[in-house]
Amino acid sequence: MNVWLRVFAGLFGLTLQIVVLDAAIRTFLLPRVASVRLSRVVAKTVGAVFNLLARSSKSYPTRDRILSMFASFVLLAYQATWLAMSLVAFAFGFVAAGASNFSLAFQMSGSSLFTLGTTAAHGGALTVLQFVEAGVGLTLLALLISFIPTLYNAFQRREYSVSRLSVRAGIPATPWGVLEVAQSVESYERLDELWREWEQWFIDVGETHSTLTILNYYRSPSANQTWIGSAATVLDAAAIFNAAVDAKPSPTAGLCIRSGWLTLRKLADYFKVPYPVHLDRTVPISISREEFDLVLLRLERAGLPLLADREAAWIDFTGWRMNYDAIIEAFYQLFNCPRTDWRSASVQPLFGPSNKRGA
Repeated sequence: MNVWLRVFAGLFGLTLQIVVLDAAIRTFLLPRVASVRLSRVVAKTVGAVFNLLARSSKSYPTRDRILSMFASFVLLAYQATWLAMSLVAFAFGFVAAGASNFSLAFQMSGSSLFTLGTTAAHGGALTVLQFVEAGVGLTLLALLISFIPTLYNAFQRREYSVSRLSVRAGIPATPWGVLEVAQSVESYERLDELWREWEQWFIDVGETHSTLTILNYYRSPSANQTWIGSAATVLDAAAIFNAAVDAKPSPTAGLCIRSGWLTLRKLADYFKVPYPVHLDRTVPISISREEFDLVLLRLERAGLPLLADREAAWIDFTGWRMNYDAIIEAFYQLFNCPRTDWRSASVQPLFGPSNKRGA
């Protein structure tokens, strides 16, 4: 075979394998935010198929069941893509190392990559290349196997707080539910525990979901709970408490909101979601004044002490909400999560007291 053709085959195979190893290392091993083009292409291709299937159903629970499989399929697609590209890359390597034709090179590559031993190499260079390819194949498989426990540990930490929120806010969780439950047990000071828990939750999510980005697409076990909706619930509840409840504003709630919007901005930067950086009172939010007043009316009926100046409460609330509003609304769409309907506050039954005998 022409020597220049062998040189070209060797360079092409080496380049292709470097692309594969770079994608595998930066996707599974690198402990920092990394935008890997190959991984993005694979994820978008699989996502297009799942979005097409999800759009064919009008029922949200059905769509949720379909989309719950997306992240797992992406991981399998990563592995399949990397193995297929390695198979081709080493086939070109075998051509460069002396294989008489590409068909034989492809057979040796498949035999080595999957450690089948069906096609033996003859010659020093070919034998060494077979051992190297077997090691690469086993390494790629080991990366996925070792990655899964790390992934699910982070997922369980995230979902633990999401599940606990149902105790504090009902199912599905709502920001007014958080405050009503606190009123029902007559224990506003316990809200600081919630704000502190979720401040830590946001920090953890900011680290895990920016380094293990596939976690963003792992859906909660229940269709009535989503991590995006839960995050919005806690942030809105903290904002309403500091803006409208006639009690001493909570610094812990403010820190929770700050932790939340910093995490959301980190994730928005990765997913290229635009958001206003320079904030002022002219930045609009997705919650209308009418919806805000409906929630305050409900909270008043539930017995919460509210500030008499509703205009000042609205201004303060928008000041908090504008920090994360654009990102939360974009993430509802990006991750196919149902948006909290603030108008439903006028029709949902009140929680009522729950810490009194006979109540």
